[in-house]
Amino acid sequence: MRRLLRRPVTWVVVAVAVIGAVVALLLFEPWRALTSSHVDEALPAAGAQPAPAGPTSTTAAPPPAPVVLAEGQFLSKEHETAGIARVLKLPDGSRVLRLENFTTSDGPDVHVWLTDRGSEGPDNSFDDGRYVKLGEMKATSGNQNYEIPADAPIEGLRSAVIWCDRFNVAFGAAPLSL
Repeated sequence: MRRLLRRPVTWVVVAVAVIGAVVALLLFEPWRALTSSHVDEALPAAGAQPAPAGPTSTTAAPPPAPVVLAEGQFLSKEHETAGIARVLKLPDGSRVLRLENFTTSDGPDVHVWLTDRGSEGPDNSFDDGRYVKLGEMKATSGNQNYEIPADAPIEGLRSAVIWCDRFNVAFGAAPLSL
């Protein structure tokens, strides 16, 4: 009789263990530790400027360059992260966050933010204050551009952050002074 009672308990334990393993795999996505991706976006430029009226000249003035509003070097947090973060103002007035020579780990639900928390703060503190979400991380390495919404106030923001929403931690952060 005891053998019969043990079998159902054994199957329940095995079923719970299998379900737990599946949930853990779906939540942590451990295969992402072995994946990487690369993107190399060009430095953003404003929209095409209209041609000047009147006689055409053979010497055209170069288009105006973006203005650097702030920049900082990434510091590793929960994952090894390196590169430069620059907030640029384009000639048309739009703003972008540009990540250059950027590299970090892959992970689930990873986003790029600007935040009012300093880059030296704890790994899980970057969502405690004001932040601007710029989108999902495009790739684990390369040069990347993230448009800053026109209506987003950036004054007082102090860091660019690679943020894992699922686990509420920063992969890396770059100090900025906006």
